[in-house]
Amino acid sequence: MANVTVIGAQWGDEGKGKIVDWLASRADCVVRFQGGHNAGHTLVVGEKVYKISLVPSGIVTGTLSIIGNGVVLDPWALKAEIEKLEGQGVTVDRSNFAVADNCPLILPFHRDLDGLRETAAGKGKIGTTGRGIGPAYEDKVGRRAIRVCDLAHLDDLDAQLDRLCAHHDALRAGFKEPPIDRAKLIADLREIAPFVLQFAEPVWKRLRDVRKAGKRILFEGAQGVLLDVDHGTYPFVTSSNTVSGTVAAGSGMGPNAAGFVLGIVKAYTTRVGSGPFPSELTDETGERLGQRGHEFGTVTARKRRCGWFDAVLVRQTCALSGVTGIALTKIDVLDGFETIKICTGYRLNGEIIDYLPAHAGDQAKIEPVYEEMEGWEGTTVGARSWADLPAQAIKYIRRIEELIECPVASVSTSPERDDTILVRDPFED
Repeated sequence: MANVTVIGAQWGDEGKGKIVDWLASRADCVVRFQGGHNAGHTLVVGEKVYKISLVPSGIVTGTLSIIGNGVVLDPWALKAEIEKLEGQGVTVDRSNFAVADNCPLILPFHRDLDGLRETAAGKGKIGTTGRGIGPAYEDKVGRRAIRVCDLAHLDDLDAQLDRLCAHHDALRAGFKEPPIDRAKLIADLREIAPFVLQFAEPVWKRLRDVRKAGKRILFEGAQGVLLDVDHGTYPFVTSSNTVSGTVAAGSGMGPNAAGFVLGIVKAYTTRVGSGPFPSELTDETGERLGQRGHEFGTVTARKRRCGWFDAVLVRQTCALSGVTGIALTKIDVLDGFETIKICTGYRLNGEIIDYLPAHAGDQAKIEPVYEEMEGWEGTTVGARSWADLPAQAIKYIRRIEELIECPVASVSTSPERDDTILVRDPFED
């Protein structure tokens, strides 16, 4: 059976939740492999709406859901999210949920540092969610992190705490903050440890067994490729690698595990927070896209910036992640526009280029080059076959395929799970 990897091919918020939910109902296992509770997925199942940030989306359907070692884990956020899910009637136990025992933890001082640095940065702030994701990853690569497995050995943490405090206390002093209260930290960890440890295991072993049994694995990415710490609009990025290649390192499986790579792509473009956005619209059209698309962040509730579809960016992200096919979402938001534009290139210093340059200064200076298309009068809402779509909407989709050099695997026409036009089944491809 084929595995499927789902990644966002823009700046996140592409509608991954619905797609992952639909795929999870047909998968045997769903795995998160990077990021933290800065992710935000909204799932609409019948009359129920689930908003999740950390637990893999498969949990709603009872599918085995695993948090891989590439994720940074806030244990208190995990407990709150699981309790909320259980309050909505979702079962979460060892039979359907596991956490990698080598996951690094997000601790209270990580959240403190995140907020202190953003506030002090002034105009230089990069728009983090303030949830401690970046500082936790810094401690991971700095080899001073406390991990899930350490929760079972809290009496042996002195050496690790020495390394952590040597680093963080100096930073906190610079912000005129008191040093870390080691006794309180240990007490807090001792209190939360039993809850987290009930789910902890070497998940690479369970994934190995799932794969040996020939079962379907769905890898669920968070954020989007344009927020990748290497390949995104640096420094306005997240602190992890969001490309599909991260599946191997972030789950404990080999690089051939990714399978069909499905890139989720919104039919226009949005972004939350600071950073370059070549096709951004700050006029009535941008406002109309935002209102019709209900463009507010699942995690932060921040209003999303909106603009026309940027084929340059999506062609680049599809290449970077080896995307097999895209799932085009929110096509219905474009219903009723007389004219629709697609960004097909950039003008930089008087020259036309066909890629996003790496330097932040160049990214800020580029101007979009647009191609105009006629809009459509009919509606795409609820369409489940090509025959249900207006002819001009089909023409728009086909033009996107040409420009991004990647085929469409599905088209989403509303938040409802079944309102989808399936062109290629990722699990059967």
